[in-house]
Amino acid sequence: MTDARTTEQPGEFPSERSEFLLRGPAGMLECAADVPEPGEERPATIIICHPHPNHGGTMRNKVVTILERAMRELGLRTLRFNFRGVGQSGGEFDDGYGETDDLFAVAEWVRRTRPDDSLWLGGFSFGAFIATRAALNLDVGQLITIAPPVHRYAFDSLRHPECPWLVVHGDEDEVVNIESVLTWANALKPPPDLVIMKDADHFFHRRIMDLRGLLKNGVRDQLPEPTAHAIS
Repeated sequence: MTDARTTEQPGEFPSERSEFLLRGPAGMLECAADVPEPGEERPATIIICHPHPNHGGTMRNKVVTILERAMRELGLRTLRFNFRGVGQSGGEFDDGYGETDDLFAVAEWVRRTRPDDSLWLGGFSFGAFIATRAALNLDVGQLITIAPPVHRYAFDSLRHPECPWLVVHGDEDEVVNIESVLTWANALKPPPDLVIMKDADHFFHRRIMDLRGLLKNGVRDQLPEPTAHAIS
């Protein structure tokens, strides 16, 4: 794997699993990119946002990494990154405002390096809020939000973005009450595609592999057709 401490701002999307730094609005942003198996590529790239930095959230969180794996197995290129102040990313926590700007900076780089790809966004917990905010201002092919913290952040002020939207929540979530998520989701017009996972807590302990399958099934119908060389 490429050393994130020495590799900065690649001119193109990596052709293999790599870690690197991108220029962000508050300093460099630590990123990890990966690619699907040869012959399985689809013209889409997903950017994945991690949970709350003040509670140990990083791009290496297991829910983030299982989302990354699920999408890569479907043929997408993937990019995870650490918000400002996390890991090797510069800057300080900004309660969601600066973190949204971080995501915009990463999305701009993906657009530049993969201009013909459909841009997908995903996020877990705090990252779900950031991904949803950004999706309202980007041309997104699919939004995936896992355990959105509707009780803490102003989800009620966010409309349904102009893209398909999958929301996944555990029925035993001890951090975000499921009733608050149901009330919020049902109030949206149109409502998102909400999938409730039974016997799952906020971090999907003991259900992480089931989450992988659920995510893959939940977006399969939205996948772009494989690239020409993947078909041949």
